[in-house]
Amino acid sequence: MPTYGIEEEVFVIEERRPSLQSLFYLSKLLFHNPRLNYFYTASNLSHLPDIATGLMAGIELATRISPDVHKLMEDLIKRRKDLARVCPGLILPIGHLIDFKSYSKTCALHIHIGNFPDRRRAYSNLAHFLPLLSLLTVNSPYRAGQYFGQSYRIYHSPFIGPLRDNPRYRFQDIIISRRLGTIELRIFDSVWDLDRIRVLLEAIDRIVNLEEDLPLDRDQYKKIRASVALLGYSRESKALYHELNQIYPLPKELLRRTASDRVRHCFEGSGLLGTYSALDNAYRNGTFQPREVAKCRRSLALILTGIAGYYIPKLPYTIWKTWRENW
Repeated sequence: MPTYGIEEEVFVIEERRPSLQSLFYLSKLLFHNPRLNYFYTASNLSHLPDIATGLMAGIELATRISPDVHKLMEDLIKRRKDLARVCPGLILPIGHLIDFKSYSKTCALHIHIGNFPDRRRAYSNLAHFLPLLSLLTVNSPYRAGQYFGQSYRIYHSPFIGPLRDNPRYRFQDIIISRRLGTIELRIFDSVWDLDRIRVLLEAIDRIVNLEEDLPLDRDQYKKIRASVALLGYSRESKALYHELNQIYPLPKELLRRTASDRVRHCFEGSGLLGTYSALDNAYRNGTFQPREVAKCRRSLALILTGIAGYYIPKLPYTIWKTWRENW
């Protein structure tokens, strides 16, 4: 039967922005469980256009693989608790930082699927519904403090994009991973809401196990994708919803009222730090609500410890992984 795995990227901020101090938190995870966290964590640095706003982007924690989506969710919850325990900074599960206009500072939720009965069919059928499924996690409504739409990350990120003829090309919404041989769904924004992720996984499981071939129209895909990123649930995605609802009873309210909508409402009422505290609260405690948080400042000593204790030991694996994923 199919197996599933999750890679979840989040920002960790001190003093309103990510910093290399995130490496220190990862080094603590590595120290507590080196066998797991050497391979199931990662750090993402800014690309050249964004270095002026800091060297650090997001960090990544991955689950183990499982054929049971409910056990996979249990593992994701445990991974979140592991990070929350070692991290005093604000943990932000969001696709793009509210007050940034960034090329490379984005965070995603990647879902890997392996061990299929028919990989070609699974790829095509997942791609057929993918723009609609992305509505379950759209969560980057702002660019430089100005409202953009449902997902600035989906619309502008160079690391994803509309489908190409080559499914192994890395920077598109759904790929066949060169390194793992899995189908990797890359379109989803990072999001705090575990119920949304659970529904997403259940829908994916139903689609992967379909025994019929659904059409894949790349031009239509591109059109619906753009509409979802800007407007959310609209005329372009309604037909897909009715089709998917025959396979999996997806609650329409999850599509009509998105995570992006909640972030926008919170930002308009509570401002930047209030919204960031709500995201952190939701990640740690499951409650999307602003709260008082202790100030966490950057420390050069902690940054250097993180570089020595995490980045340098991980560098050989990071280089090998990058080579395998791109060549």
